[in-house]
Amino acid sequence: MLLTTTSTVEGMHVHQYLGLVEGEAILGANVFKDFFASITDIVGGRSAAYEEELRKAKQIAMQEMIAEAQRRGANAIIGIDIDYESISGGGSGNMLMVSVSGTAVVVGQ
Repeated sequence: MLLTTTSTVEGMHVHQYLGLVEGEAILGANVFKDFFASITDIVGGRSAAYEEELRKAKQIAMQEMIAEAQRRGANAIIGIDIDYESISGGGSGNMLMVSVSGTAVVVGQ
């Protein structure tokens, strides 16, 4: 599966547009508590453990999007957008959502 943030692929033509595909992953409040309680690798204001969890969430969201594109018969996703959003859960704490979207297409020479 070819993945790109651009709307075109150099040297290839879009033969068919198959529509918007999306994927999401949400990290719950308990994840934040666990990380803030156990983070010992903060260097320069960054947490490698927390960043790793965000990478995992992004990977889950990307895999969901790719699976949807494959179900539609796509061989590429163009115009990919990745968003991170904090969601207030009121009394239950905050959650972090990673969402990805793009256009499923069939590309070729």
